[in-house]
Amino acid sequence: MKKNMNNKIIHQQKYKIHLPEKCFHLFNVLFLFFLSLITIYPLYYIIVYSLNEGVDSLKGGLYLLPRIFTLFNYEYVLGNGTMQHAYLVTIARTILGTFLGLIVTSITAYGFSFKELPYRKKLLLIVLIPMLFNGGIIPYYLQLSKLHLIDTFWVYVIPSMFNIWNMFVMMKFFSEIPVSLREAALMDGAGDIRIFIKIILPLSKPVMAAIGLFVAVYHWNDWYSGAFFIGSTDLLPVQTFLQRMFEADNLGMITSNSAIVAEAAARESQTSTMTVTSVKMAAVIIGTLPILCVYPFVQKHFVKGMLIGSVKE
Repeated sequence: MKKNMNNKIIHQQKYKIHLPEKCFHLFNVLFLFFLSLITIYPLYYIIVYSLNEGVDSLKGGLYLLPRIFTLFNYEYVLGNGTMQHAYLVTIARTILGTFLGLIVTSITAYGFSFKELPYRKKLLLIVLIPMLFNGGIIPYYLQLSKLHLIDTFWVYVIPSMFNIWNMFVMMKFFSEIPVSLREAALMDGAGDIRIFIKIILPLSKPVMAAIGLFVAVYHWNDWYSGAFFIGSTDLLPVQTFLQRMFEADNLGMITSNSAIVAEAAARESQTSTMTVTSVKMAAVIIGTLPILCVYPFVQKHFVKGMLIGSVKE
């Protein structure tokens, strides 16, 4: 009985938090809550503004909830045929670009991770120079033109298949995997390709998920390529379309689709309450929300260990 009481007292003393520590924890919680609030609220305000009638929003005073709820801003944007096609282009380039980017970059990084690779240092130096210096936009444009990539879908995918910074991150990760795993697989008769697919890639889920997310975000948010290397409206990505939309001064400049114009005319009572700003706010949410939904599914891989229980030295 006495032993149990002593254990209980020790347990209480062990987990006893003094007043200064309580104050410090409280300060941390309040500070992080305030930091999260000022980070999230601008996006929340855009959502509230986009769900409110445009003319009513001009009166101000929108903080927490829409005064006059409406979904017509989203219907107006999503009903645009150019916007719909831009979504398909962006989704296609994001999926294909991320997949091919991970394959090319990871294979190159795996090759450079071998310290016995002939001329490894010289090759790494050659790869490093373009990361620090580039020829500029005009030589880059001329190069894409010579490769017949201008005004094609592949101008989004092929130039971004290899990223030097991502390659160095992957190479560092691969070099930390114990050599004994590869040696054991070689003794069992496995080739380098099979080792890479069956052993290296499964152990590299954290870095592949992180780099894959960065590449996907790049492809989704890239408006630059569509603005400078694409002339056809059918190949515009979402972000380039939004960039042009934000330059519009009136609703007529936002869409040239006859169907949505006719529908808007038929629903004159609703279009009369719209403004360019309310439509732009809805477009921002439409262009941002899908990629934000990817984060929760990838975040778990960031904190996973690399070799939990895989090998015993």
